[in-house]
Amino acid sequence: MGIYLSTPKTEKVSEDGENNRLRYGLSSMQGWRSNMEDAHAAYPDLDGSLSFFGVYDGHGGKAVAKFCAKYLHQEVLKHEANLDGDLGASLQKAFLRMDEMMCGQRGWRELAILGDKIDKYTGMIEGIIWSPKTGEVNGCIDDWPSEEGPHSDFPGPNSGSTACVAIIQNNQLLVANAGDSRCVLSRKGQAYNMSKDHKPDLEDEKERIIKAGGFVQYGRVNGSLNLARAIGDMELKKNKSLAAEMQIVTANPDINTVELCDDDDFLVIACDGIWDCMSSQQLVDCVREQLNSETKLSVVCEKVFDRCLAPSAGGEGCDNMTMILVQFKKPFDSGGKEQPVLSDKQSESDQIPAEHASK
Repeated sequence: MGIYLSTPKTEKVSEDGENNRLRYGLSSMQGWRSNMEDAHAAYPDLDGSLSFFGVYDGHGGKAVAKFCAKYLHQEVLKHEANLDGDLGASLQKAFLRMDEMMCGQRGWRELAILGDKIDKYTGMIEGIIWSPKTGEVNGCIDDWPSEEGPHSDFPGPNSGSTACVAIIQNNQLLVANAGDSRCVLSRKGQAYNMSKDHKPDLEDEKERIIKAGGFVQYGRVNGSLNLARAIGDMELKKNKSLAAEMQIVTANPDINTVELCDDDDFLVIACDGIWDCMSSQQLVDCVREQLNSETKLSVVCEKVFDRCLAPSAGGEGCDNMTMILVQFKKPFDSGGKEQPVLSDKQSESDQIPAEHASK
């Protein structure tokens, strides 16, 4: 089987929910791709004060994306920076923590399960009997102690995933991103990028790649990966003399913040299967048009997929598609302050000023 199917899989997996601050809809569709490698997370009430939404676009397999969907939000909550009130620092540490957790025996075992390499009838993974460990039963996760076993020296996966996460706390929106999934905020119908696509030919990304011993060829890292930042891809993070933030490919996210106000209508988080087909403004316009007649947000996402899906295999509109649409309930109390956000151009000069963003 090649990378494309003979006919696309257009069945959608969709979900809707809400709380007193927002409502959301999400959907995912495999499309023309031979495998579904996207994952997502949506927790409108993660801990009573936080709403968490994330899109993870895997490459080379689905296991890393599913690992992030299962664990990244938990790491945000448990990190001491979050307990001290520094949510941005906690987000950054959670992204980097994913790479650490996927190493060793326990990381290998979890990735094998998430990648469906487990025999669901015998509980065997390549000859090893799997059973839930202490702290994993009923979805409760412990502090991830190391395990001894035949894969104790596992260096982590060579596959990887993007991660684009939005957290709403009170009236503050924080967006963390590594890769080319994207978060866009609609303010009075104008699209504002809350993240930057981390492509290898961007000047700052290319500089880091070269300093770490890599190269950019045909717009790809070492001629293969078309992302400059991602979780996983451990073969591109082997320089032990460099910090995680300075590796050829890094999981270190950009983190941008903005104070939400009554002018803000909704935000969208989506993988590049959407952005390959629509600009940020085109998607905002499309969503606004659909909201005139459709109240179920997941259906809006589904209609975007149908509009983006290519008529034949090959080219734009053939990737997996995942999208989360979050609509804000009014009013917001922003104290009368207009806060700047990223523009649709995504250039270096369009980033949030330092006093409004944490990197």
